[in-house]
Amino acid sequence: MKILVTGGAGFIGSNVTDAYIEAGHEVIVVDNLYTGKRKNLHPETKFYLMDIRAPEIHKLLEYEKPEVINHHAAQISVPASVENPGFDASVNIEGFINLLEGARRVGTRKVIFISSGGAIYGEAEEYPTSENYPPQPLSPYAIAKAVSENYLYFYEHQYGLNYTVLRYANVYGPRQIPNGEAGVVAIFMDRFLENKPSTLYHFPSEHEGMIRDYCYVGDIVEANLLALEAGNKKAVNIGTGKETRTQPLFETIFDVISEKRPLDNSLRTPNRTFARPGDLKKSCLKIDLAEDVLGWKPKTVLSEGIKKTLDWRVGQ
Repeated sequence: MKILVTGGAGFIGSNVTDAYIEAGHEVIVVDNLYTGKRKNLHPETKFYLMDIRAPEIHKLLEYEKPEVINHHAAQISVPASVENPGFDASVNIEGFINLLEGARRVGTRKVIFISSGGAIYGEAEEYPTSENYPPQPLSPYAIAKAVSENYLYFYEHQYGLNYTVLRYANVYGPRQIPNGEAGVVAIFMDRFLENKPSTLYHFPSEHEGMIRDYCYVGDIVEANLLALEAGNKKAVNIGTGKETRTQPLFETIFDVISEKRPLDNSLRTPNRTFARPGDLKKSCLKIDLAEDVLGWKPKTVLSEGIKKTLDWRVGQ
């Protein structure tokens, strides 16, 4: 199968690309390297240095004619989307429409769209939150994801373009950069390894920080493999269904690193500051539908995932 992965030089996209190639698929990557890195590219990948907003995307699609498009390219930071909502919309909405227009013209069979279960539901009253809960986005980043899902529904209805939406929880693991929705794992790890103090964001009444659902990238990759054929016309939460506050996450990373190398005990106490615009108090996903329609379950517990991430980080 020929698959185009947008953002395939980035953290999650490159891990997905590796898995697709190892499964025997032909993979083309489009990435502008704004946050992606050439070193993340699999040697068997055919790479195009290109922005998804570029008109040349249509020529590329006409030439390559991918059967499936896996769309990971995005402006990935919630705080950045609050600071510059126009840029966020340009990349995350206009860029996606540009891609969809090209896809429907060349007969692409399916789009796997990467949405955000960690942001799209807002401060949900249903908790953990299922796919039945109506999106109530509270940041431009989350708004763009919700709008993009609606464009997918339109393109399926109007042109028969099949899709699966994967609503990720907060993803962490090898190749992660220290920003974006789950960048706190990479940030804390880098700060510890550099012997520098960390900062913990929290709301006034919740000293231990915000609640998130952290899912290891290896498990995320499995969902992308299954979505090639399963989950048609569905939006599916991909997470663990387990909540973790920032303070226990911080302590877990400290303890895992401490097993490998001594850390100054003063680093165990982070600085604290109030949450940023766009931050949610809590987010945790209900994941029953993923098992029903994809046959997917998370396999990696947080401490194990942190150890795997550290092994990659110190090996760089």
